[in-house]
Amino acid sequence: PVDKEAGSSVSSGTTNLSGYLRCEATRVGEDTTLSQIIKMVSDAAATKAPIAKIADKVSGIFVPTILCIALVTLIIWLAVGESVGYSLARAISVLVISCPCALGLATPVAIMVGSGVGAKSGILFKTAASLEETGRAGIVVLDKTGTVTAGTPKVTDVLPYGDFTAYSLISFASALERKSEHPLAKAIIEYADEQQLDTFEVLDFNIVAGKGLVGRYEDKALAGGNLSFVSEHSTLPPDVEETAKALAGQGKTPLFFAYDGGFAGIIAVADVIKDDAVQAVKELKGMGLKVVMLTGDNEVTAKAIASQAGIEDVIAGVLPDGKAQVVESLKAQGKVVMVGDGINDAPALTSADIGMAIGAGTDVAVDAASVVLVKSRLSDVPAAIRLGRATLRVIHQNLFWAFIYNALLIPFAAGAFAKLMGWSMDPMYGAAAMSLSSFCVVMNALRLNLKNIHSAKHDRPQRHHHSSKSKQQKADCECESVCPAPQHKENNNEILKSTDDVAKENTDMKKVMHVEGMMCSHCEARVQKALEALAEVKEAKADHESGLVLIKLFNDVDDDVLKQAVEAQDYKVTGIETKKGLF
Repeated sequence: PVDKEAGSSVSSGTTNLSGYLRCEATRVGEDTTLSQIIKMVSDAAATKAPIAKIADKVSGIFVPTILCIALVTLIIWLAVGESVGYSLARAISVLVISCPCALGLATPVAIMVGSGVGAKSGILFKTAASLEETGRAGIVVLDKTGTVTAGTPKVTDVLPYGDFTAYSLISFASALERKSEHPLAKAIIEYADEQQLDTFEVLDFNIVAGKGLVGRYEDKALAGGNLSFVSEHSTLPPDVEETAKALAGQGKTPLFFAYDGGFAGIIAVADVIKDDAVQAVKELKGMGLKVVMLTGDNEVTAKAIASQAGIEDVIAGVLPDGKAQVVESLKAQGKVVMVGDGINDAPALTSADIGMAIGAGTDVAVDAASVVLVKSRLSDVPAAIRLGRATLRVIHQNLFWAFIYNALLIPFAAGAFAKLMGWSMDPMYGAAAMSLSSFCVVMNALRLNLKNIHSAKHDRPQRHHHSSKSKQQKADCECESVCPAPQHKENNNEILKSTDDVAKENTDMKKVMHVEGMMCSHCEARVQKALEALAEVKEAKADHESGLVLIKLFNDVDDDVLKQAVEAQDYKVTGIETKKGLF
């Protein structure tokens, strides 16, 4: 809810909670915000390029190529003097063994199984392309209200003053608020009902538009509302304003209450984050994804909510068309997933490479998105990306098997080894082998049914590749704090240059460690600090781009000790090499 005064603008569809408004229509028809949003969604949908399937491209070349190979096989065997029957058998074997069934099944079977696994978990992929694109995601943009937060206000703090207790403050505040239809009033009433607190009837109830509520209990005057309004009905303690500012800085709305001319206390209400928001954001970062919160709310509230959820990158105060523009700019850095629930998110959902709509959101958002999270859980976002990645791996495995199968068996079917080793293939055995390849592709795709998409156990962060077109030079990774803007090295050989200098100083005590998961200079600092905390380590130099850490030692140390120090910081050590001489 937002307070309005003479001259303020309101949007069509806005609910007036109290009082009377006389409004003038300033934009109608195609000029309205709704019409502009519909146009943006339509335009973005029309310009989105379809994903080209690898198998579709190959099939156009594969079939005529196989026909040519079969014809050449027939001609060659006839030319070397073999009978027509033998030559035809070799040509037919080529045609049968290379039937593109496995190639044709590689992608659609994996997509079908992956979509089914998602549907069982309440994740609906509208198209095959959306499932594939989800697996390539590099940036996740989250709307705030209704996506990161529950979308409904809750009581977060009860601060009684003077002789009042939390019980008595909530009791009379809920009694006063019960006759109000304000969403914040409903939060207080709901909280009182949950606590099963006693209540009473308020007389002479009145709403003072834009300020607060007044009423009477027996001969006591009651008041509740904003700070200036309640200050007219009571004397405020000196620390109230500072407390109110602190609460507002946390993204909370403080409501003030007075009882019989005395200040009773403050009840803070806020749109709290969802129960699974913190874990979902942590999992997304653990997968190497950049997480951004994008909202039209004010910056103070947005940053407070983002801080609670563990999100460092916040873009606040953005209008609907501005959200789409932000998404377009982020696409220069990688595949963008936009997660939202409201009509204002629709343009951004369509502009993103993958739009994910919260199932409990508006119909417009659900229609604009390519993925729908039916259960409205934020934890389904990393689950959807895991499923997309797993499906892509299966597709790549299937295509590899189909290509390798043909590459190995087509020469065999053509009789390339018949003269040298006496090996030849009967067409019937070729048909059986071809069927076996299709069987393997299908069974490999069915393995997706065993995938636990809500488990982060096997998550692996992917290396970030920053586009030269991007204006942002800040790297983001799974680190718990904001990564500073790293000054990227010109090439990966810089660390090797430094190793030469160290090698000249000490040719006996040095090791090179291979580490996965370092994404930025902040990661380098964490690894170096962990290693240099060991008494045996004189100096450590890490490079996130090459994944190498050069370790200079005072004394020799067991590799397991070094490995444990680094892996305690949530990085994976893939190898340690002991170096002697210059390297």
